[in-house]
Amino acid sequence: MNRLTIRNFCVISHIDHGKTTLTDRFLELTRTAKTGRLTERFLDSNPIEKERGITIKLAPVRLEYQGYILNLIDTPGHVDFSYEVSRSLAACEGAILLVDVTAGIQAQTLANAYKAINEKLVLIPVINKIDLNRAEVKATSTSLQNMFGFRETEIIPISAKTGENLIQLIKAVIERIPPPAGKPDKPLQALVFNSFYHQHWGVIASVRLVNGSVAAGDRLQFLGSGAEFQAENLGYFLPQMQPAPGLSAGEVGYIATGLKNISLCRVGDTLASSGLSAIPPLAGYQEPKPMVFMDLYPIGNEDFLRLKTALEKLSLNDSSLHFLPVSSATLGSGFKIGFQGLLHADVVQERLEREFDLELISTNPSVEYLVDLRTGKTINITSPAELPDPTLINQIKEPMIKLTIFTPKTYLGAVMQLAQSRRGSLINQQYFGSQVQLVYRLPLRELVSDFFGQLKSLSSGFASLDWEFLDYQAVDLIKLEVKLNRETIDPLSQLVIRSQAAAAAKRLAVKLKAAIPRQQFELPIQVMLGGKVLARETIKAFRKDVTAKLYGGDQTRKDKLLKKQKKGKKRMKQVGRINLPQEAFLALMR
Repeated sequence: MNRLTIRNFCVISHIDHGKTTLTDRFLELTRTAKTGRLTERFLDSNPIEKERGITIKLAPVRLEYQGYILNLIDTPGHVDFSYEVSRSLAACEGAILLVDVTAGIQAQTLANAYKAINEKLVLIPVINKIDLNRAEVKATSTSLQNMFGFRETEIIPISAKTGENLIQLIKAVIERIPPPAGKPDKPLQALVFNSFYHQHWGVIASVRLVNGSVAAGDRLQFLGSGAEFQAENLGYFLPQMQPAPGLSAGEVGYIATGLKNISLCRVGDTLASSGLSAIPPLAGYQEPKPMVFMDLYPIGNEDFLRLKTALEKLSLNDSSLHFLPVSSATLGSGFKIGFQGLLHADVVQERLEREFDLELISTNPSVEYLVDLRTGKTINITSPAELPDPTLINQIKEPMIKLTIFTPKTYLGAVMQLAQSRRGSLINQQYFGSQVQLVYRLPLRELVSDFFGQLKSLSSGFASLDWEFLDYQAVDLIKLEVKLNRETIDPLSQLVIRSQAAAAAKRLAVKLKAAIPRQQFELPIQVMLGGKVLARETIKAFRKDVTAKLYGGDQTRKDKLLKKQKKGKKRMKQVGRINLPQEAFLALMR
């Protein structure tokens, strides 16, 4: 294979800008997929991707056009899957920066472009959807020139839907993106940029060969885990796996390891020939830090091991997934899972339920706090149960993010009001035609509490956001405890900001009253801060009409029965236990 005829590139854009449609047209033009088999969103193999119209996993495919080998990696567009984008960029020399002509530059467009620039990739600016009547090609082109410094002649207007100017774009990929720089005669160095589990072949590694070559039957090793294996099967993605006799420097393909232990193959590891331990490992990837935490519990405790196996398989090709076992007196055994964001959490839960046939309960999303103790030690907490006694705490720090919002001018006031109500402080404000870029410093806990939903509602769906972690900042955080019939119920505790404690306590008390069924005795609900009651609600007891059997006599007979009932209710309240069904607890978690 002549590496000078190889081009490795990916397509990056904001969500819904037509990235996957463009890859479908590439498959058609290069006749990679047979016309009868080509379906819409062909590279989105997961049913969730097709149903939601989003890409959640990178997907490589090998295209052939006029003697050139084009290795294309389809990438996600949502901020929660930015780690997938970074892995795609590391395996490429260039990227198509795709912008929707009707929406203009959006938050994720900017974030992905800067990632590509930092990786020193060649960017090809492309304006999509020029076939639409409301297309503003000139304005979008000017925005790209002003923001990134592109020349007008570099920008290619296309329609991924109709295929207009697609030939021009493919020629630009061949002419502008350089061939890979690796050498086949050097010792093998292959970067693992993805991996998945095959029922018959075991763990399969998606690799980009940087140097050297590999043939079927070679003995290989992972430099990170030290695991050795024989490469019995290898080849290309067309996009289905197509066996080949070998791979050489610059190529993208797969290698079946035969390993059954999925932890031995990690994304970012380096593959080398067995016995050559002196070969330096490739740079790999920065370990993703989970930002949102949720607990997942199986409905039946007998499914705990099935959940553990499912999470291990998902984490094989999703290195941003972190999980630890947890136990709850109410919900049994489960796992605390760290995600990159709320959509990431939602997709993972749906995959667990659909692909592994699990019924799951999820808790409210939370973030990780740093607690500095008076002893000088710092601990990490993600739930109220982990918070130490207040007398032992020196200070608590919460994660802060840099939040970038793009919104039309029409909705600027409402968007700014939303950010400020969520404790955001404005860093920068910049105008790009009809769009406004707002940059805020914002607590991450405010983002996970339905910030994105409110932003879409206020802006009629036109605003977009991107965020990145900044640092930790001191916060006055306290724990609200819930007492039912003067008994503390730990799973119902919440961590809140002190200034918001009274309002949060009232909301929690009202929600509990609506969720908990009536008992045989009067049930007081108390939400407390330390020993102080901040909010109280009372659930009235069921009452039997003990006077119904009386059909005559004076009032003293009724009073006697009512007094007897009152004494019984009082005694039951003292010794009775609360019936808190799982359904009520789930209503609170949701």
